[in-house]
Amino acid sequence: MNNPLLEIKGVSRAFQSGDQALTVLNNIDLTINRGEMVAIIGASGSGKSTLMNILGCLDKPSQGHYLIDGQDVSNMDADQLAQLRRENFGFIFQRYHLLSDLTALENAEIPALYANTTKEQRREKAEQLLTRLGLEERLDHKPNQLSGGQQQRVSVARALVNGGDVILADEPTGALDSYSGKEMMQLIQELHADGHTIILVTHDPKVAAFADRVIEIKDGQIIQDQQNRDKPSSPVVTKETNETPEHNNKQLSIFRYLEAFKMALLAMSNNRLRTFLTMLGIIIGIASVVSVVAMGTGSQQTILENMANMGTNTIEIKPGTGRGDKHSGRIRTLTADDAKVLENFAFVDSVTPTVRANGAIRYASEAHTGSVEGVGLDYFRVKGLELEQGQFFSQESIDSLEQVAIIDANVVTDVFQDEDPIGKVIFLGQLPVRVIGVTAEQEDSLNSSDTLNVWLPYSTVSGRLLNQSFVNDITVRLNDEVSSSAAEQAIITLIKARHGAEDFFTVNTDAIRQNIEKTSSTMTMLISAIAFISLVVGGIGVMNIMLVSVTERTREIGIRMAVGARQTDILRQFLIEAVLVCVLGGLMGIGLAYFIGFALEYMGSDIRMIYSTNSIIAAFSCSTLIGVVFGFLPASNAAKLDPVEALARD
Repeated sequence: MNNPLLEIKGVSRAFQSGDQALTVLNNIDLTINRGEMVAIIGASGSGKSTLMNILGCLDKPSQGHYLIDGQDVSNMDADQLAQLRRENFGFIFQRYHLLSDLTALENAEIPALYANTTKEQRREKAEQLLTRLGLEERLDHKPNQLSGGQQQRVSVARALVNGGDVILADEPTGALDSYSGKEMMQLIQELHADGHTIILVTHDPKVAAFADRVIEIKDGQIIQDQQNRDKPSSPVVTKETNETPEHNNKQLSIFRYLEAFKMALLAMSNNRLRTFLTMLGIIIGIASVVSVVAMGTGSQQTILENMANMGTNTIEIKPGTGRGDKHSGRIRTLTADDAKVLENFAFVDSVTPTVRANGAIRYASEAHTGSVEGVGLDYFRVKGLELEQGQFFSQESIDSLEQVAIIDANVVTDVFQDEDPIGKVIFLGQLPVRVIGVTAEQEDSLNSSDTLNVWLPYSTVSGRLLNQSFVNDITVRLNDEVSSSAAEQAIITLIKARHGAEDFFTVNTDAIRQNIEKTSSTMTMLISAIAFISLVVGGIGVMNIMLVSVTERTREIGIRMAVGARQTDILRQFLIEAVLVCVLGGLMGIGLAYFIGFALEYMGSDIRMIYSTNSIIAAFSCSTLIGVVFGFLPASNAAKLDPVEALARD
């Protein structure tokens, strides 16, 4: 003799109510054979719905055994029960339990989606079923566009899309008018005639009269189980069980991810404002990180370029053993020839010797104290000075000890009182010199001061003012791409070889550059850390909103579980949604950062932004990670919901 299709042995179900246990089912025994149409009737609170939930693997008994085709399922885990619901059962709920965001066709497809059926197969099957049920003109309609009877037919199609060997109908006519109710019962009879095992749960004797067998339950116990002699027996048809097989092809699992991605987008689209507000923290955090790094890099680059223009990428060669050498004034071995030799190095941009002679600057009847320096042709290149008017002196001026001078803006203001100085003669001590050029004012210069500066050819100062053959120091400007430490060592080696002793020392101003880079990087890291905190706060916001979303969508989760969704399916859907929120927020944050840069440039701001690919990748990766980390808890909570409790939520 064949085993019964469904068999319950000594099943009880109790629920905890405060400190007491409320027994809803008490030691029930029941068998249902394949092809039967059984009605379970009873008053509200009798336990019939709990019995249906256990039969449909939505709930587990507190004690006893439940066998399906001889297989005990009482101790199966959540995913095993989901597989049974997916492969063996189809549910027709009193309140339809359709997903409001999906069309009739999409609602009917859901169980097949979780069975790894290909999109083409499940769509074809769902269309066939809906057409058979008279809904061929309503495939693209959402539940709120359908009548109650049409919604119930969609739920029937959903119950049959995976085969629906056993159809569990919970008050199938309870929410329908009398005409639609008759149509539904006629449809259920047709399904029974097709070989489906039908289990009706109802309190209406008129509905129960359609069944072959009526089981009455009261106070958690079966008080009557009898054949319905007034109804002719329906033919038992052996139903094929391979209509929608569950595929094991790994490629099909990709479709589950794609469908989860689609459902996540749909959920976000239907709650645009909430989604945007959820993204806002991520947008601000990512935009802050990218903008701060861009501003830091831009500021650092601007400072370094200004430093290069001001001649700070230099190495100074001075006599003596160091800055504190008291005898450095007696060392007179540095010469202009040393500077000329240094010009031969490939890493040298420009070189200038310098001879200093502080003294009075006289024009007309007034005298002023200033700085007088004899310099080479490349001095202004080395120091990053530009000419505002006039001209620089030439090599001929150096060779002939020409008495010409270039002055700065301070001299123009204090000595000439804004009178045009070009061509005027000033006296440096007793030496008359003609002004041929004026340098532009350096607003960003580290060396800017109120000193009056006059520059002459170094040969003129040495020969006509000081009568000396040596120079006070030599300044070398390096090419930007050269290692300053290596260049410094090469310079030391050359000058030491020329002098036969190391009677000089060098001052490498690259230390200034390094300090600025270090300070700038530290500030960027500090502000980025603050921006990262805002990202974490945004992530917490995502988690809170997703937790609220899980609460709001509990009923949807229950429906998906009832039609066969695994815990991993629910987890995947909500996790993808959280990651999508953060990823899209990250992309919008990066776009906002670029917009800020464009706006600043458009308004003519001095703030310079240089965007770092690494910082953008890091920020984007961070937003994705936040989606995973902070989305996992809500997704996990959703996956662990009890399907019975979830379905009961409004």
